[in-house]
Amino acid sequence: MENTKLQVIKGDITKQEVDAIVNAANSSLLGGGGVDGAIHRAGGPAILEECKQIRARQGECPTGEAVITTGGKLPAKYVIHTVGPVWHGGNQNEPELLASCYRNSLALAEENGVQSIAFPNISTGVYGYPKEKAAKVAVKAVREYLQQNNTSLQSITFVCFDEENYALYEELLRDH
Repeated sequence: MENTKLQVIKGDITKQEVDAIVNAANSSLLGGGGVDGAIHRAGGPAILEECKQIRARQGECPTGEAVITTGGKLPAKYVIHTVGPVWHGGNQNEPELLASCYRNSLALAEENGVQSIAFPNISTGVYGYPKEKAAKVAVKAVREYLQQNNTSLQSITFVCFDEENYALYEELLRDH
């Protein structure tokens, strides 16, 4: 874990110059609103084409799972699409499903030789996951992954779109 840099920035995930960015996708993989729509718009049609091929092979992407496509026109080489849970009060396994988004995205990144990855704030938009709870799950899941795996990842960045999420992540990363 000591070889992997964990950081937080406030910015636009579609502009990150990393090997892979993570997309908070919906299970259809066909694009949507929020970060999903922004990534599809910025990356161009190649991303959607690969998503359609994945759907033809396996169907929809289940919550907590992840798939990988080209980055298209993005600065990132890859987009890892993961489906976060919709918040239903926390009693429908939401924390475990959200943690598995991070774990599965990191594992898929490593399988594809990714050394730098950027995450958005998964499930905190239209899926309604409370920001503070989501940030704690995200940081804990990433730290546990790094402790349990001999990783080739050199940097993991949490890219926050808003000041509230940025402050939450900054505090969580400073605490440890």
